[in-house]
Amino acid sequence: MLEPPDAGGAGGCGAGGDGGNDCAAEDDTDVAIASDFGDLIPPAEVCAGQCVPKEPLGWSEPALLWIGSLDGVPSCPANAPIVGYEGYADFAAPALHQCPACACDPPEATCEAPVEWRAYASFPCSGPEAPATSFAAPEGWDGTCTSVNAVAAGRTCDDAPCVQSLAIQAPRVVSAGCAPRAAEAPENLDEPATAGSFAIVARACTGNASPPCADPGMTCTPAPPIGDAAPPEGFLTCIHHEGEQYCPATYPDRHVFYAGVEDTRGCAPCGCTEPTGATCSVLASAFSDAGCSQLVAAQVITADASHCGTVATGTALGSKSVNVISLDPGRCEPFGGEPVGSIAPTAAATFCCHRNSVPS
Repeated sequence: MLEPPDAGGAGGCGAGGDGGNDCAAEDDTDVAIASDFGDLIPPAEVCAGQCVPKEPLGWSEPALLWIGSLDGVPSCPANAPIVGYEGYADFAAPALHQCPACACDPPEATCEAPVEWRAYASFPCSGPEAPATSFAAPEGWDGTCTSVNAVAAGRTCDDAPCVQSLAIQAPRVVSAGCAPRAAEAPENLDEPATAGSFAIVARACTGNASPPCADPGMTCTPAPPIGDAAPPEGFLTCIHHEGEQYCPATYPDRHVFYAGVEDTRGCAPCGCTEPTGATCSVLASAFSDAGCSQLVAAQVITADASHCGTVATGTALGSKSVNVISLDPGRCEPFGGEPVGSIAPTAAATFCCHRNSVPS
């Protein structure tokens, strides 16, 4: 044990004739002793775990990392009792998402009565320079008897009877389109969709603050448990960074884990193309009186062709009517219903481990 210097008396500093030199010698000794104390670390402040390289900027302090199967996750060891992270790896994607087949209901359609009727002073209709006289029905006509734009008997156009032939516009199919629907659903459509699974789980354990290591380039961290205290897979000493990162040279063993999965799977909505193949036919009738009782001409007209027919020269066109005979609304082709989206691990984290930390 170092004895404190004498506090006074003849034996103190400067007591003898050569006291100045004695004091100088004692001062040198004090400086050397102080330097020795500075190099000593009391036993209570020595790292009780392991000294490993300090983590690079942006990385977490070293922690104990356990990696293994989901059914064998251990508790954190006593020297690092705090669970700092849990994540997963080796994701097994589920089977393809099942979607129902799409179909289309028949179109909602009507057969529009032709409103353009014209009498011509010639035959055939639209002859060279032949005058035309309108016998048109009102807009939005539903085909019931109308006397709008009646042509009187004997009416002349350029010194010729205005009524010699009658042209009638073709009817038109007006469709509201098709309603899409699911035609066939997979047998297991009502069952919950499988979200996939992870085969590996990782748990990082940390301890309380540790005393420093003698080497300023090292940091003190709990030592991985070995022997009977360690599970079969053991613990590694690793640093952590969010996202997928490259590992520094001091912690070269790389492991990437994920917090869970993001499931955006679904089915594209069903839709239908515009209807094709629609057609209809009508019976168009012209009458000489205003009440649709004295028939002048009648003709079945289909949606793909207008009509031109002869009528008695100079006869009156007093009224007209249209009756729908047939209507084929056509059909639409379905589209959509295919699987969309994906399922994949999310929130990646990179652990880089110190190779010398693997327990033997």
